[in-house]
Amino acid sequence: MKFKYYFRKSSFKKDLNSANILISEIEKYKPINFLEVGVFQGVTSRNICEKLKTIHGDNFSFTGIDLFEDTSKDLDEKEMTSKHMKLSNPFKHLLFNIILRKDLNSLDSVNNLLKKFRENVKLLRGLSEIQLKKFDLENIDFVFLDGGHSYKTVKKDLDLIISKLKKDKIIICDDYDQANYGVKKAVDEIKEKVTEIKNLNARLVKIVT
Repeated sequence: MKFKYYFRKSSFKKDLNSANILISEIEKYKPINFLEVGVFQGVTSRNICEKLKTIHGDNFSFTGIDLFEDTSKDLDEKEMTSKHMKLSNPFKHLLFNIILRKDLNSLDSVNNLLKKFRENVKLLRGLSEIQLKKFDLENIDFVFLDGGHSYKTVKKDLDLIISKLKKDKIIICDDYDQANYGVKKAVDEIKEKVTEIKNLNARLVKIVT
């Protein structure tokens, strides 16, 4: 399966290797119930759903959590990575922001991108620490954690997820290698709470509960 970008911004845009590693891990573990924290414009979500469909047909579920809005004005810069910046391509900026007046970060836009999987997909709008407390994680098999990147946020998200997931489930955290953010520190501090932590490459780290 080839990772596609759907004419949208993605943190994997210049790192196809990491994107393919994530898809390979999904192929390896074949999760039925998937959770993504940090959906952004939905590019990774769409690729994940495409992969899950090739494995399970229509018998899978995907849940995504995000603020689904322009977060750059509302959150500390430590929460954000470069993928959250405004469209850098002048043509895309003109087409989507000026002509179409279409916010690719919006809930409606991401729902539209995932519409072929509408029976399988549930998108939750709000802060991860609030949504994770309300969401039943007991049946989740695989989590891709790519939400807020401050130490405080990643720590809270991981603690909530680990406390609710069953044993031997998979969490993959993005941007472990970014020194300006808190992903590495938060992940390193949970070693005693999980079965295994393994670097898939410099960027992606896998946690087995």
